[in-house]
Amino acid sequence: MAAPIPVFQASSSSNGEQWPRDGTAAIASQLKSGYNHAVSALWQAERQLHKGMFIYPIFLSADPDLEEPIKSLPNQYRRGVNKLIPFLAPLVAKGLHSVILFGSPPGADVKDASGSMADSLQGPIMPAIPRLREAFPDLYLIADVSLCEYTDHGHCAVLFEDGTVDNEASVARVSDVALSFAKAGIHCVAPSDMSDGRIRAIKLKLISARLESKVAVMSYSAKYASCFYGPFREAAASAPAFGDRKRYLLPPPARGLARKAMTRDLQEGADMIMIKPAYPDIISDGKQLSNVPVIAMQVSGEFAMVHAAAAAGVFDLKAGAFETTEIIVRSGADAILSYFTPEFLDWLS
Repeated sequence: MAAPIPVFQASSSSNGEQWPRDGTAAIASQLKSGYNHAVSALWQAERQLHKGMFIYPIFLSADPDLEEPIKSLPNQYRRGVNKLIPFLAPLVAKGLHSVILFGSPPGADVKDASGSMADSLQGPIMPAIPRLREAFPDLYLIADVSLCEYTDHGHCAVLFEDGTVDNEASVARVSDVALSFAKAGIHCVAPSDMSDGRIRAIKLKLISARLESKVAVMSYSAKYASCFYGPFREAAASAPAFGDRKRYLLPPPARGLARKAMTRDLQEGADMIMIKPAYPDIISDGKQLSNVPVIAMQVSGEFAMVHAAAAAGVFDLKAGAFETTEIIVRSGADAILSYFTPEFLDWLS
């Protein structure tokens, strides 16, 4: 019969540490021995960062030869496909597994109420898909499916005359765009508009086109009306012309509502769900609710803040990038949309 574990009765030592009065060690309270070496500390992680987790956000221009920096996003550019392919080649060689394509239309003169440039052959995304497939056969291509970059009002939906969202028309338009991307050869469509019922509509159209087994649906299931999207809106030229998105994106204090939205999208057939911004509690909820990959986006504002703090000497850039990313993975994310992806391809080598 095993000897009973001694009862801990604390008394203070001269240096303030707590020890049992009988002098025996409090075995269960000694934790540092489990992470006192770099290797054993590594083993304490729930999951390790690896290159396959990273999805790189790309801002794609309809001008095939454009390459211009995005002022509010350090080291990020708008690129046309002729510039994008040579930029991506060394990243793919380093282990880049996936990119997500965001459109950046050339100017306000091509925008309209329904966002017709979203899936136009003269737009940024459609002509690039087959070229990227040809250049990088093993690269997993995701296309963001939204209207805000392409509408003259800057909202992620089709609107009624009074400026409110026409959900039925929005679902029809978003699902048409998703189907167009699927037919062009995309591997995964990622509807980010948060319209009710769009996952089911997209799935049904993929089934009708016999593409249901070839194209995945990554739903932005918990997309919040966050103030941290500012740099992205500059990059994609997608700021609303009036009002805001607080009535169709989730309010940041809401947790139960996010759970409800994720559950709905899973029931409608989402192959993956995304949380944006990468709120740890919502990522954890998503992992608990689903049996599909949970994706999280470290949004443009957080990326810009990490850079700004590092530039101000608050902390080292690499340390800040690792800590914020590891927290996302610790929360349960299986993959991360990160502007730091090129750096992580080097840091993880």
